[in-house]
Amino acid sequence: MKRTLLTITAILLVGLLYSQKPGSKAVIAFYNVENLFDTIDDPNKNDEQFLPDNDYRWNTERYNTKLDHLSKVISEIAKLDGGLVVLGVSEIENEQVLLDLAATELLRPYHFSVCHHESPDRRGVDVAFLYDASRFRILSTRAFPTIVPNNPDFITRDQWLMTGVLDGIDTLDIVVNHWPSKSGGEQRSLPGRMAAGQLGRSIADSVLNSRPNAKFIYMGDLNDNPTSKCIIAEMATKTKPEKLTSTDLYNPMWKLFRDGLGSYAYRDSWEMLDNIIISGGLVNAAPGTYKFSSAHIFRKEFMFTKSGSYIDYPFRSFAGGNYQGGYSDHLPVYIVLTR
Repeated sequence: MKRTLLTITAILLVGLLYSQKPGSKAVIAFYNVENLFDTIDDPNKNDEQFLPDNDYRWNTERYNTKLDHLSKVISEIAKLDGGLVVLGVSEIENEQVLLDLAATELLRPYHFSVCHHESPDRRGVDVAFLYDASRFRILSTRAFPTIVPNNPDFITRDQWLMTGVLDGIDTLDIVVNHWPSKSGGEQRSLPGRMAAGQLGRSIADSVLNSRPNAKFIYMGDLNDNPTSKCIIAEMATKTKPEKLTSTDLYNPMWKLFRDGLGSYAYRDSWEMLDNIIISGGLVNAAPGTYKFSSAHIFRKEFMFTKSGSYIDYPFRSFAGGNYQGGYSDHLPVYIVLTR
């Protein structure tokens, strides 16, 4: 009887260890961190608001509070089953603020590395990646500028492509980006987002046509919902995972948005501005390799405003130009890969 119990216990332990074996799942996420600026004046950046003696009174205390709050959110994502392997971020001033974020007490144990690109954005904000270098090995990076026809003075964030190998098994091509905003009105700003969508599709095509069944991920704050023509038409995204070809792009955030969910609150309604779009090769992956499993919005009670005009909105750093001391005006989004 004892021998039988020992055998059963051993089998259960082996099964438990196998189920928890690193590399059976992976979390890929995106987070618009809402203006992560340092307190130092950069003459090449439009950072005047974020200085100690200017509009936002952006001092060391507020900067450290912002880092601590963001690290709390990201550390909670890192605790998800499978572990956070790649996090795309937007609205950061420079590489150093991301290094400071990775060095916070809550994120230090994860040893995240930084993959940053300096964009020619008028506001001085960039896109970048935090990634787990023990699981993801970078092969190459490349920046793609967004060009609007008949508007040579148009400047926005570059789209930043990082190609690497996950757990020594799968090559992933991941683009992080932040499309032009709707500042000035939706129709007036539409050409910028249409150009961004066309560029996104062009990057996808270059990857998907070069490698059969390539696993392509396109993430970012697109300043548009999954139902917009900039995403549906310009990027030619599909809204259902069935019958996808290897060169199709599927947007799993479409279903979340259809069900009334969102990553950004505006005028008492939820919008899905933060999207993660994936290729058919990631949905229909070969056995033993990573494939798309599910898409989510990361929501925790502490990330929401508790009272006032913005009750139940994401607890942000600034509202109406006034310091709130929160986390971000956006919620993170993420997908889970399994094998």
